Amino acid sequence: MNGRNFILLLSVAWVLTSCSGINKAIKSTDLDFKYEMAKQYFTQGKYNNACLLLGEVVNAMKGTERGDEAMFLYGMSKYYGSDLEEANEYLTKYYRSYPTGAHVEEARFYAGKALYESTPNVDLDQTDTYLAITEFQNFLEAFPQSKYTEQCRSMIFEMQDKLVLKEYNNAKLYYTLGSYFGNCTMEGSGSNYEACIQTAQNAIKDYPYSSLKEDFAILILRARYELARQSVPLKQMARYESTIDEYYGFVNEYPNSKYKAEAEKIFNKSKAATKSNNNNELQKD
Repeated sequence: MNGRNFILLLSVAWVLTSCSGINKAIKSTDLDFKYEMAKQYFTQGKYNNACLLLGEVVNAMKGTERGDEAMFLYGMSKYYGSDLEEANEYLTKYYRSYPTGAHVEEARFYAGKALYESTPNVDLDQTDTYLAITEFQNFLEAFPQSKYTEQCRSMIFEMQDKLVLKEYNNAKLYYTLGSYFGNCTMEGSGSNYEACIQTAQNAIKDYPYSSLKEDFAILILRARYELARQSVPLKQMARYESTIDEYYGFVNEYPNSKYKAEAEKIFNKSKAATKSNNNNELQKD
């Protein structure tokens, strides 16, 4: 260690023990001193103080031998200080600016983790959830043998469960709305039921291993039956037949379903309706 660095470390130690240490560091015009102070604060877990100082030096150190570390520490200080949006911003900036940097793996992981920790309640817009999943998927492609692999996968599965639950809630809402709010014609064409079916089918396709797959399937069967029941006579027969087909698919997929009794009830009603319609047609002939 040369004399200047030794003196600098002594100065840092003295300032850190001073009750007004952060104020002295902020007022200092010595960038090296500010930076060493910031590193000390980071090590001590005083992330807000570290952020204050790193925010003043990070741009000035860009392109220098300390630029790599300064930006990484700034992003991590933001993360540990719970400023998740800026943590993601600076950690992303780090791994894009220093793609071969010493901290690139950790920066990419925590960029995703910052997004993960800011994902909203399931009832709200899930844009950040999609972004976090993408961030982790890109991380796993870049670092397939990373020590963070299992954590990434666990968080991806958790966020996918959240997205599935949101889709399930949406499908249920469409089913509950039924013919309300003018979303169906006077004759009961059932656009809400059709929306329920489409939403549930898309969810099953997008998340084939979801624990809610069976719940989506019974929603589709319920919606098909209600769509048929509330349809105009001209469309009823075809829609009851679609319901019956849906029932066969359901019991083949889930022979021991918790919804088995309900499914059979829907099937029996649909069969009775088609038989009644056939009899009516015969009487007309």
